[in-house]
Amino acid sequence: MARKAKKRRYSRSSGSDVEKEMRRYKKGTAKSGRGGRGGRVKSRKQAIAIGLSKARKKGKKVPKKASKRKSTRKASRKTSKKSSKRKSAKR
Repeated sequence: MARKAKKRRYSRSSGSDVEKEMRRYKKGTAKSGRGGRGGRVKSRKQAIAIGLSKARKKGKKVPKKASKRKSTRKASRKTSKKSSKRKSAKR
């Protein structure tokens, strides 16, 4: 069977934005914060995140950020399941 082609999650142009930001990071000129008022970018991950956010602002194809709600929902579900088991055991 032939393999199905996978969709590209990021556009090629968004990758170029990340590359530009990585070059700035390696030179030591990349800064974080609003208007670059923050400190220097200290990690590769931070530089990649900045490049992706710039691509998002330009309207390029970049997946949405992972929401914080998902982790809290999972935690609340686990606790609700445990409490429902305890209630059924008492009966």
